[in-house]
Amino acid sequence: MTEKILIVEDNAVNRKLVEVILSKAGYAVLPAPDAEQGIALARSAHPDLILMDIHLPGMDGLAATRLLKGESATRGIPIMALTALAMKGDEERILAAGCDAYLSKPIRHGALLEAVARFLQAGGKADA
Repeated sequence: MTEKILIVEDNAVNRKLVEVILSKAGYAVLPAPDAEQGIALARSAHPDLILMDIHLPGMDGLAATRLLKGESATRGIPIMALTALAMKGDEERILAAGCDAYLSKPIRHGALLEAVARFLQAGGKADA
């Protein structure tokens, strides 16, 4: 079975880059340009993994993560934050919001594939 990965990213170039990398690696990709569409897709498609940008227009990625982790239907979907945040305390904020792991931007092809594969093989656990 092909794993489904939801990408919630407002930057069209970044979203397309991640989509192409993951599609070529054999994953089924569901793109969403904002939190609202990402939440709707998570509820309807039940992806195996969500890649969530933190800085989104309207509802940010942390609020969207808290919402998804608060619903029984989506609580079990692992969420990996995509972020350019590198300040002290950012990792703690991201994990406290319910993200299971995070990947720093800019996105690097090899690092993305390695992180996604390792994360999915570990069943959505960050300590893989």
